[in-house]
Amino acid sequence: MAWNQPDGNGSGRDPWGNRGGQPGPPDLDELLGNLQRRLRGLFRGGSGGGGGSRQGGGGGGGVGGKGLRSLGTRGLGIIVALVLVGWGLAGIYIVEPAEEGVILRFGRYHETTGPGPHWAPYLIDSVEKVNVEQIRRAEIGYRTEAGDQSVPPESLMLTRDENIVDVGFAVLYRIKDARNYLFRVRDPDLTLRQATESAIREVVGRNIMDFVLTDGRAVVAEQVRELTQEILDRYETGLLVASVNMQKAQPPDQVRDAFSDAVKAREDEERYKNEARAYAADILPRARGDANAMLQQAEGYKQRVINEAQGDASRFTSVLDEYRKAPVVTRQRLYLDAMQGVLGSSTKVLIDVEGSNNLLYVPLDKLLTGGGRDEDAADSVPGFDGSGASRGTSSESDRSRRRSRQ
Repeated sequence: MAWNQPDGNGSGRDPWGNRGGQPGPPDLDELLGNLQRRLRGLFRGGSGGGGGSRQGGGGGGGVGGKGLRSLGTRGLGIIVALVLVGWGLAGIYIVEPAEEGVILRFGRYHETTGPGPHWAPYLIDSVEKVNVEQIRRAEIGYRTEAGDQSVPPESLMLTRDENIVDVGFAVLYRIKDARNYLFRVRDPDLTLRQATESAIREVVGRNIMDFVLTDGRAVVAEQVRELTQEILDRYETGLLVASVNMQKAQPPDQVRDAFSDAVKAREDEERYKNEARAYAADILPRARGDANAMLQQAEGYKQRVINEAQGDASRFTSVLDEYRKAPVVTRQRLYLDAMQGVLGSSTKVLIDVEGSNNLLYVPLDKLLTGGGRDEDAADSVPGFDGSGASRGTSSESDRSRRRSRQ
């Protein structure tokens, strides 16, 4: 059955269910043509095709033109809405927590955004994301990928005392200003390397070789960090130097052996000084203790001598008082005490022979040779029995007479 022929049962209906003589649906070719004319009129500023219809279809063309206008307006709105939604979604971007977003509007810096979701007009703004928390590393004077191999053009430095040292530094840095990092300097990382090398040469040139190699390593590293940061801020690189570490500091290979000998000599000097300090710390307290002991002994001896002198003076004064009271008795007593003191510590023999004077024999030869025993002296005297008395003992009357003669 043809598209425009009624069915065979005489109902007069077409395939769309319309009876014969009634208007049917618009032709597909006519619908597409009208849509094209409307689109051309829209872009050219025309009315969108309010003219005619096909030949012989006046009534159907009027109804079809009204439906076509309604369908074209609705479809165009949908398309525009979809385009606007896609354009809006295309402008959404997310900045990670460690990043900053730099917004460029038509290629010119507009603003810097922090972490989180943001929106920028698509095709109008562009976004550059920069990781500002990442710690970066730059090596000056050596390269780790080459097995810590030295780079002479960077590592050899001239000191103030006209010596050459081989140094290596590791610089840790990060981005502190994303705008300056992207737009102020062509290559900020290369600028940092060159600024650090310049700062190292300046700081090393202000110090002597021994200071750089031994005690001043930390001081030199800190001065290099401060000077490098000052240069980077002056160039507005947007970089922040976190730390500068001196990885190596040694003399050149040509003089390393001689320098090692000098270092060993310096270490020996320090060792000898430490040993001397230890010896001094050991002997000085003992010497101070001995000196204090001697002072205490001297003070005791002084007090003892003073007390003895005062006692002798006091005793002499008392004897003098007694002598004034009884001179004869006192003189006799003093004589006896003196003789007792002289003869009491020597070897002596007293001979008492009847009818003769008493004889006190003192062996001077024994005294001169260191003294002998009383028994030897007694054996040399005739009539002495060795018991401390003569064989012929004087009587009591002779003793009394002897005392009276004395």
